[in-house]
Amino acid sequence: MKPPGHPHLNGHSILAGDEVPGTGDAWYAAAAASGEPFGPALHDASAEQVAEAARLAAATARDFRALPPGRRAAFLDACAEEIEALGDGLLELTARETGLTRPRLAGERARTCRQLRVFAELVRDGAVAGARTDSATGGTDLRLRRIPLGPVAVFGAGNFPLAFSVAGGDTASALAAGCPVVVKSHPAHPGTGEAVARALTAAAQRTGMPPGVFSLLVGRAHRVGLALVQDPRITAVGFTGSRAGGLALVAAAGARPVPVPVHAELSAVNPVIVLDGALADPEREAEGYAASLTLGAGQFCTNPGLLLLPAGPSGDAFLAAAARAVRNTPGQVMLTPGICRAYAEGVRRWAAVDGVREVARGAPGQGRYAPAPALFTCDTAVYTAHRDLHGEVFGAAGLVVRWSGTRQLLSLLEHLEGQLTATVHGTEADGATAARLLPVLEERAGRVLWGGWPTGVEVSHAMVHGGPWPATTSPGATSVGALAVERWLRPVCYQSFPGTLLPPELRDTDPPEAAALPPGGRPLR
Repeated sequence: MKPPGHPHLNGHSILAGDEVPGTGDAWYAAAAASGEPFGPALHDASAEQVAEAARLAAATARDFRALPPGRRAAFLDACAEEIEALGDGLLELTARETGLTRPRLAGERARTCRQLRVFAELVRDGAVAGARTDSATGGTDLRLRRIPLGPVAVFGAGNFPLAFSVAGGDTASALAAGCPVVVKSHPAHPGTGEAVARALTAAAQRTGMPPGVFSLLVGRAHRVGLALVQDPRITAVGFTGSRAGGLALVAAAGARPVPVPVHAELSAVNPVIVLDGALADPEREAEGYAASLTLGAGQFCTNPGLLLLPAGPSGDAFLAAAARAVRNTPGQVMLTPGICRAYAEGVRRWAAVDGVREVARGAPGQGRYAPAPALFTCDTAVYTAHRDLHGEVFGAAGLVVRWSGTRQLLSLLEHLEGQLTATVHGTEADGATAARLLPVLEERAGRVLWGGWPTGVEVSHAMVHGGPWPATTSPGATSVGALAVERWLRPVCYQSFPGTLLPPELRDTDPPEAAALPPGGRPLR
């Protein structure tokens, strides 16, 4: 039986403001808690529609990049305002599609709008252009600015339906760079994607943006995303999701006659290293760990999936307290049935390894897709000998590895893959040990924390949400924070050009806030 339609959505792709029905078999959004379909019928975008979205983006790219910074900043601000204007209806829809709580989604919406405004300010003050001048080398006048790459393909993320999806950090930073964006919405929350896309479309129309600056493609089949990445007019790709999905896009982008970069965030276990000094109050430490591990059903890319704990009585006390906390934490609805099944398989994979012991299992939550949190432990030898233990189990499952001595701990860290985060818990008394660990952690992770828990990423100028392979495909980049804009730009040097031909931000006669820098190549801010 066809589910009832949603009064405000029609399930269509949106190409430069025009709503276009897709082709092929119908499919529907599904309620995360029950798997029941609801909302309007959706049809995947056709190959011709994918090509048209890319064509429209390419046709408008030069006009968009030529806009004064204030116009582009106003567009980003308007995007935030239009998303806020969607009100609680957006939160209700997203909660139904994802199983995430209203308070969590309210916070995520606030973060989404905040990062749009952060990038608006970055554009407004001229920092995006990265203007530099240098006339000290042999008297040659050299002036540099960064220009946008061109149309960017963005893939919505499953676990952050707002902050990492249609209007998330990839889209916000690409628009700030001056790149038109074509988003392939995530099939786990298509209604949310359409609602937000309508907001961005309204913002573009309200601020007089050139047509083609933003489009949304509906797609459940992999062919939609692959066709978008393979289109010769797409110049870069932003992706957050599974390792398999990201690598498929990397392969497609690399096989093009003109390959393009894929900035993909893939997977991480985000090790937390507990040193002896942190175990003065093992109960409190363990409660913080369990809360971070199970937050949002463990569906954070910075979830602390691996904890390295000293052997001995203090470590035993921590593990016992963590086990109690996990047993007392009920399961939460996961984003999709597929993610729930993958979590269950990952837990079974860990449990099947000889030498791994289950420490605690919580109670399942309400519904079919709210599995119990789980906690396992093993020693260093078992962990290093079994590669099956090294991969991410996406969800509220934690592996505690016991270590003895700094040398053994260092050896274990050397075996780790690249990570988004690495966290050290200790006191000043652990300073000598921490100093030995830090060079290794810097090589392994994009963000290194002292204390606290990694399941929180602040949108700021100094934030790094990235890391070495396989956490990401771009170890020199971040997908959160002001530096995210640099992924969509490239530098161009202008040598000995007459002032009348120089871009406005490089001319000596412009107002101070847009003028070229003094000799020496100092950054704008």
